[in-house]
Amino acid sequence: LRKPLIVMTPKSLLRHPEATSTMDELADGAFQTVLAETDADIEPKQVRRIVLCSGKVYYDLRAKRRELEITDIAIIRLEQLYPFPEETLHLILKPYKRYKEVVWCQEEPQNQGAWYQILHHIKNVIRRKRANFQLDYSGREASASPATGYMALHLQQQKQLVMDALGLDE
Repeated sequence: LRKPLIVMTPKSLLRHPEATSTMDELADGAFQTVLAETDADIEPKQVRRIVLCSGKVYYDLRAKRRELEITDIAIIRLEQLYPFPEETLHLILKPYKRYKEVVWCQEEPQNQGAWYQILHHIKNVIRRKRANFQLDYSGREASASPATGYMALHLQQQKQLVMDALGLDE
């Protein structure tokens, strides 16, 4: 049975040079609900902060982390939000023993992205090991509109949410 492929992503992600798969991955691979840290220089023992995200903000986060040569922040991508992959996320977080902070980062305004729908799931996973652990949010503030309408303001907000997610001051 053939099923149509529906891709819901910004055009910029379709063109991004790092958003690719090999032919083998396409032919023999499978959909991954959670994608673990991909940079080899990020040692789980050294990670103090974990940033969880979904979508193209990942590439902004990783680019800034690489630019600043940060090696104690892991970035983990959630590729499926429903049903939430709690067990898979738990397994991916297992090697990170010393983290002190977990942040959810999204580009959308707080009331329009995944934050409110997945907040309790992420807390369930984190609290398996650490009771009363605080989950932080990094993103645009709640808004009636999904976009600011001004490119300069959008870029400023995007830069700020990346800096906040990585725990950096401007």
